[in-house]
Amino acid sequence: MRKSFIALMAATAVALVGCVTINVYFPEAAAQKAADQFIGTVLDDSGVAKPSATPEKARPAATGKQPSASLLDLVIPSAQAAESPDIQVRTPETDAIRLRMTSRFGGQLKALFDSGAVGFTANGLVAVRDASALPLDQRSQANGLVDQENSDRDALYAAVAKANGHPEWEPQIRKAFADGWVQRAPPGWYYRDASGAWKRK
Repeated sequence: MRKSFIALMAATAVALVGCVTINVYFPEAAAQKAADQFIGTVLDDSGVAKPSATPEKARPAATGKQPSASLLDLVIPSAQAAESPDIQVRTPETDAIRLRMTSRFGGQLKALFDSGAVGFTANGLVAVRDASALPLDQRSQANGLVDQENSDRDALYAAVAKANGHPEWEPQIRKAFADGWVQRAPPGWYYRDASGAWKRK
């Protein structure tokens, strides 16, 4: 009787393993953290902003009790861990982009944001908000600078998604960066929300 019960349990476990499909979902929190670190480095290294201290999320107090393991946990011990990859943003390509962005923010791009002539968009790019804030002879140069910045931003988001083995994550990576740029922007800078309205921090 005992042998047949063990055989039945083993067969059930094998059947469960065969039915489990591990879907790799987009790790939103990890992506936001990686985006914030990249953005903070660009803004801090360019002298735009000081590092902001973000408090760590409170961790639940330890109860001293160990969680009980189910049969499925024993058969598939790391299923959950496999679903939660970290987001990597450090590659030679992204490092080169970061240096170019840092140089732009340390130069003329900061002045364009400070004047209100440009702002961040909801899709992680930069757009001219008010060309009249610039002298006529500087508008063409400003448009060229915005184009260069947006070219690097598009390349960055695609490169991060590709580096993590999921090119299809590019839209989610872009959104994480778009949110991060606005959150880390200094007071007084403009951003355009999802409805297309310009707002000032």
